[in-house]
Amino acid sequence: MRVLVTGAHGQVGRHVVRSLANHSRHEAVGLVRKPEYVDDVASWGGDPVRGDVTDRESLDAALGECDGVVFAAGSSGEDVWGVDRDGAISCVDAAETADAERFVMLSAMNADRPEESPEALREYLRAKAEADDYLRDSTLTYTVVRPGALTDDRGTGRVRVGANLDRGDATIPRADTATTLVEALTVPETHGETFELLSGDTPIEAALRGLDS
Repeated sequence: MRVLVTGAHGQVGRHVVRSLANHSRHEAVGLVRKPEYVDDVASWGGDPVRGDVTDRESLDAALGECDGVVFAAGSSGEDVWGVDRDGAISCVDAAETADAERFVMLSAMNADRPEESPEALREYLRAKAEADDYLRDSTLTYTVVRPGALTDDRGTGRVRVGANLDRGDATIPRADTATTLVEALTVPETHGETFELLSGDTPIEAALRGLDS
């Protein structure tokens, strides 16, 4: 599957590009805004393409030869409505136009209940929730992944997934988050699912295949 990764130079997106490039069944197309990011994406094994999630024309061009999307773009709190919501919505629309086979959304834990999070995060979570809802109402075969607090710890390849997880240590390495996004592309049990993601004891693919049990 040829997969467009939005936010390909971001903290999760770069892991997604690497994971796709190392996967025998996938090719990575990395969407980047800045020309200085192009060489980095290429060095990670991706096919870099210039564009922006806020620019529909660039999304249409980037999706022209792609079969799937991993939406990993984010504004880092600077423009949650313009990027995290509207950029995601624009990407969903472009993916529908391109007849994409799969769309995997990187969301956030508590997007469905922002009042349980610190005040500083609530606007971001509301924006993510609206983007998630838009994707779920689309015609795309989707998966929405809602990780806990992201860390730069080394990935373990083991996770917990579920609709409403016991928080405990509510963290997950970015590397494991990226691997989960990539594995979800081809695990049918994730189709039409929205689930939370935390570090755990179950290998990632096995955890995803257990979603329908």
